[in-house]
Amino acid sequence: MKKYQCFYCVWLMMLFFYSCKDTAVIQRSEPADQKVVEERLQIEENLLKEKEIAQKKKDLEERYRIKIAGLDTISDSDFVNIEEYSGDFMLDMKYATPDNFLKEAVYDCAKCYIRVPVAKALLKANDTLMKLGYRLRFFDCYRPYSVQKKMWKIFPNPGYVADPKGGSIHNKGAAVDISLVTLDGSSIDMGTEFDFFGKEAHHSYTKLSAEVLAHRKLLKTIMENHGFKTIRTEWWHYNFTAGRKFRISDFRWECE
Repeated sequence: MKKYQCFYCVWLMMLFFYSCKDTAVIQRSEPADQKVVEERLQIEENLLKEKEIAQKKKDLEERYRIKIAGLDTISDSDFVNIEEYSGDFMLDMKYATPDNFLKEAVYDCAKCYIRVPVAKALLKANDTLMKLGYRLRFFDCYRPYSVQKKMWKIFPNPGYVADPKGGSIHNKGAAVDISLVTLDGSSIDMGTEFDFFGKEAHHSYTKLSAEVLAHRKLLKTIMENHGFKTIRTEWWHYNFTAGRKFRISDFRWECE
């Protein structure tokens, strides 16, 4: 009887040992399995984000192709209303309001007219910015020559206002005054307001926050990559490099 009792005790001990071993294995394996699941979910989430980004990029490129196709049928010397080719820009046309250094509205209504090649370049620049989470905000585009003369009479400083004797690139429909906004239209800090006549608005001025300097650099880089160049005293002003060939104009656009 003692022999069987000993055998039974040994059997119980072995059963208990293997039972504990299996439990330990299960307990050790559960965290490992959970980690694998989480890693796979993260991989799938990353792949989904990459697909969404790729699709957005494809959509933007298709929209740009369609917009440009509409301009290809028009002469380069023609003026076009930029809003008729894209609703992605934000218009804040200061000279159609008293909110400018003239303190009076000199445009009958807020429109952004520009020469065809300039419009194409702006569409491309804006699509590039949209991929980065920004878009262009317009303060001024084509400016009638008669308005240029009025501006010079009020503020005859060639550092900020072009002398009507030679005219402005704005009068040729080949210059824009712009800034950045987010995709939802929120303002971006550029260091000064538009038409701020002081050294803080100069491209060479660096006593600004890192954020402001980064915003100015982004705008400058994108615009230069699409055929525009800056002037020394205004962070917002961009001339289309090939725009000097156009003639000065004084046409007035129609208002509804």
